[in-house]
Amino acid sequence: MSSKSVVAKVAQPYAEALLELAKETSCIDNCNKDSNVILDTLKTSKDLKASLSNPLITSSTKKDILKNIFSDQLTETFMSFLMVLVDRRRIDVVEVIVEKYLELAYKTSAVTIAKVFTAVPFSPEQCDLLIDKLKSMTGAQEIKLIITVDTELIGGFSVQVGSKVIDTSLKGQLNQMASYLEGDS
Repeated sequence: MSSKSVVAKVAQPYAEALLELAKETSCIDNCNKDSNVILDTLKTSKDLKASLSNPLITSSTKKDILKNIFSDQLTETFMSFLMVLVDRRRIDVVEVIVEKYLELAYKTSAVTIAKVFTAVPFSPEQCDLLIDKLKSMTGAQEIKLIITVDTELIGGFSVQVGSKVIDTSLKGQLNQMASYLEGDS
C-alpha cells in the first residue's frame, strides 16, 4: 500500500467527522470557507507546512502557531477541529483531511469538483469561461475549480472531473505525439 493511500485512509474518518460536525452546527458554508483558507495558506507557506509536520515541535507550540495565524480568520468550530488534529498527532495531514472534507461537502451539496492544473494562473474571466464550459459538458449545476499552477506543463492546462481528464497542455500534447511516433516504429 502506498503512503498516499495510507494518508487517504487516515484522512477519511477525520473528513467525515468534520462534515458531520458542520452539518450538526449548520455551518457547512463556514467550514468550506475555513477549509479553503487553510488550503490556500498551506499552499503558499512551506514554513507552516514544515512546522506542522515536524515531530520535534511540541503540540502546544503547534497550537500556538495555528492560533497566531488563524484565530481571526477561522470559526471557533474549525479552530477546535484543528486543535483535535494536533492532539491526535494528525495535523501533519491536515491538507489531505481538508481536501477530503471539501470533496465530501461538495458532493452532499451537489457541487462538482474540477481539478485544474495550469502552467500560468487563470484570470477570473478565464475561470468563469471554464466553469461555463464544464457545466455544459458535464451537466453539473455548480462547478468548483481547484486550481494548481504547474510550470512543468509548459503551456496550456489540464482538467480532471471525476475520472475524466481533458489535457490541453503542451506537455500532454508532446507526450501524445511521442507515443504516436513510437507506435510507428
